[in-house]
Amino acid sequence: MRWSVIDSPIGDLTLAVDDVGLCRVHFGGSDRPVDTDPLLTETAEQLEAYFAGELQDFTLPLSVPSGSAFERAVWDQMRRIPYGEMQTYGEVAKIVGDAGAARAVGVACNRNPLPIVVPCHRIVGAGGKMVGFGGGIPTKRHLLELEARVSLETLWS
Repeated sequence: MRWSVIDSPIGDLTLAVDDVGLCRVHFGGSDRPVDTDPLLTETAEQLEAYFAGELQDFTLPLSVPSGSAFERAVWDQMRRIPYGEMQTYGEVAKIVGDAGAARAVGVACNRNPLPIVVPCHRIVGAGGKMVGFGGGIPTKRHLLELEARVSLETLWS
């Protein structure tokens, strides 16, 4: 695995890639040695464009070798939630085939190894309530507000 730490509007992000693709995005820095790798560079550039409001869809190869079938279904659904939109934990549970599994969706969100790129921040509690996020609720709110602002600016331009 190769590692890098980038600065972002929500603080340091630690990135990891392997020979297949991006395999980890972690909130906060790391004391791991920083590597140079074209995929790390591309990931940093795409994240920078995302935070600048210039990128809505990541086009990075992903490497996620772990996760249960349910978690993988939830992560796949996360990627289907359009930029600037949200779904509740209950809605995602229904979509992935287990209407009573809203809490399990929350656990899958917590285990998402690629936050932001696989947008678990777009999943919210009933009524749009801000609950649960590995980067903290203020970070979740920042990401959702960024996407809402960019979506409105695009709509109105």
